[in-house]
Amino acid sequence: MERSTPEQLLREYGEHARLVVYIAAAPGAGKTRRLLTDARRLQSAGKRVALGWVETKGRPDLERLAEGLPVIPPRSVTVGSREYKEFDLDTALAAKPEVIVLDELAHDNLGDARNSKRWQDALVLRDAGITVLGAFNVAHVETVSPTAEALLGHPVRTIVPMSFLKEADEVIAIDASPELLLQRLAAGKIVPTDDISRAEYGAFKESTLTMLRELLLRTIDALTIPSVSPASASTALAVVPSNVDAHMFLERTAPLAAAFDLSLEILPTPNTDRALLEREAREHNADILPPRDPDQINFANVRASMVAVSSGKLAEKIVNTKVERDIAIIDASQTFLGQTAFTTPLSGTIGDRMRVGYGKLTVYLGAAAGAGKTYAMLDRGQQLLAEGIDVAIGFVETHGRAETEAMIDSIPIIPRKVTVGADGIKYSEMDREVVLARKPTVVLVDELAHTNAPGSLAPKRYLDVLAFLRAGINVLTTLNVQHLEALSDVVYRMTGTIVRETLPDGILPLADEVILIDVTPESLRERLRAGKIYPAARIDAALSNFFRTENLASLRELAIREALRSEMRERIASPFARLLVSIVGREDDMLLVRKAGRLAARLEVDFTIAHIAERRDKVDPEQVARFERAAQTIGADWIDERADDAAKRLIEVARSRPETVVAVGGTLRKPRWPARNAFARRLLDAGARELLVLARPSPSAPSADDDDG
Repeated sequence: MERSTPEQLLREYGEHARLVVYIAAAPGAGKTRRLLTDARRLQSAGKRVALGWVETKGRPDLERLAEGLPVIPPRSVTVGSREYKEFDLDTALAAKPEVIVLDELAHDNLGDARNSKRWQDALVLRDAGITVLGAFNVAHVETVSPTAEALLGHPVRTIVPMSFLKEADEVIAIDASPELLLQRLAAGKIVPTDDISRAEYGAFKESTLTMLRELLLRTIDALTIPSVSPASASTALAVVPSNVDAHMFLERTAPLAAAFDLSLEILPTPNTDRALLEREAREHNADILPPRDPDQINFANVRASMVAVSSGKLAEKIVNTKVERDIAIIDASQTFLGQTAFTTPLSGTIGDRMRVGYGKLTVYLGAAAGAGKTYAMLDRGQQLLAEGIDVAIGFVETHGRAETEAMIDSIPIIPRKVTVGADGIKYSEMDREVVLARKPTVVLVDELAHTNAPGSLAPKRYLDVLAFLRAGINVLTTLNVQHLEALSDVVYRMTGTIVRETLPDGILPLADEVILIDVTPESLRERLRAGKIYPAARIDAALSNFFRTENLASLRELAIREALRSEMRERIASPFARLLVSIVGREDDMLLVRKAGRLAARLEVDFTIAHIAERRDKVDPEQVARFERAAQTIGADWIDERADDAAKRLIEVARSRPETVVAVGGTLRKPRWPARNAFARRLLDAGARELLVLARPSPSAPSADDDDG
């Protein structure tokens, strides 16, 4: 549902022909609407656009979008006694439009066509200098079709090879929740009325749609692996030696990778059981790399943000050098995998929403400002309004974008509340009380992570949204992935930017629908250059910092995975019951505490902060008191002791409660003789069986606190 991609791509890459492919989970997701909308926009921009193959299925909204667009005349094919209309490649090549729309790319061509498949026609058109906008459903991808066949209960007869998608210039997800697809099915917008009941028990079973959506997001995720620096990578590398229980090693590693939003890669050592690893890889949706001897690996150059190794000599070696990524020391002989109670700051609200009368929450999730979230939200609002539903705008920020402003015209707007703060600054905010009094069926609320003006009823906008839900008002809202609190450290690792305006991670489990607004880095950067995201004075700085291609590619991956997580609604089985983070009381330890605390929250385990000093004369009492207050604020246990051997005492504290794992900050330099070993190495020497060594966040990173846009 990301908007303007073809136009932006044409601008960024000059007049070079492009192949842009949109993939959806199922019919009714909006592929045809998207193709026609983009075609009209390109035509308005002066491009010569033609419809090569589009079926409107008699829907008035699609007929209106197709009206006035030139059509490539189809060819007629007779099969038996029946005549069929088919896309005519030769006529399209002769007409040579600048852009051609070609739906149903998985279609088998009939008759004596030049190519047997329509996706092959798309490649021929691009090679002839014609940009192609095409679409099809994910069930037709060759790597997905076997699973799709089992879900659908019938063969998938037309297949698109993965090589075609890899050859495309852009592959973008058209996301739609199962709930939305079922609503469209019931309204007769997908199949004829007589076929609705059959579809509900067939391809449109909610469980089937859920799995197809997961397959869509995983396919896009696999196609959009960014080329980034090792420290910014979104993968975890599990080094599996042949002499450990590979099953338990990966069972304990996978939850940590998931908690850090990392995909898992398995690096076997020589002689590791390949068949066993293949089973484990399927279980954890992981990739297996070619076997290597770990002693020959330069871990400084490994493309992974976390490395998991077995306890032993290799672990002792890598924790004793400069730590630039998180390191998990795993003891495969440990078998604990906890199933802790689900508790988050929003747990009460999640439980309350099971009651009758609560509104539904739909979150449009994007990778960054300018992705098209607000446009998509307004587009859905327009559709609901056309269906006779009472829709109102509680707060929408257009940022001066003409396309977005045009979407507002017909939707009633609830006036904002204007106040003047003590500092003399004028604030214009959503008027919570007026929205509650007006009580529309659906309210549109932009920028969910926004911090409200001083003196507002709630400090954050998401709290206003919760009030609307409790009042029975359905809410459509927008959110950028970097604003999720538990992802702050993941986003910092990927982008080098600290996001200070956040909201609780539990907001996505609270949502009834999380819809991914997919976007390419190239498109975002071009929108930024065109002044559609930030004012002109900020463009160059943004292009050089947060909006670097590498950053946007990483954030896109993160958004895809958060959409997957929200759909699966599965909890992570933690490999420990308590996380104990060790600090020395330095200023930068506060960032380490936050990072460990968010990991504990993701795994839903107890959290303890321990300050064990070997020399009291080196301790700053004010700093220690600050950490104690922080522990109280976040609900963590606090330990403050003195010991002759801090590493030994820390292990004793950890063993005082079963299933406790210690986390420490990694050393910033390689220890040199006669200096002592790094503290992480001392913990291993003191008997730590498992250990988390966390790369220290930088306290001087730039911040990105802007609202979504």
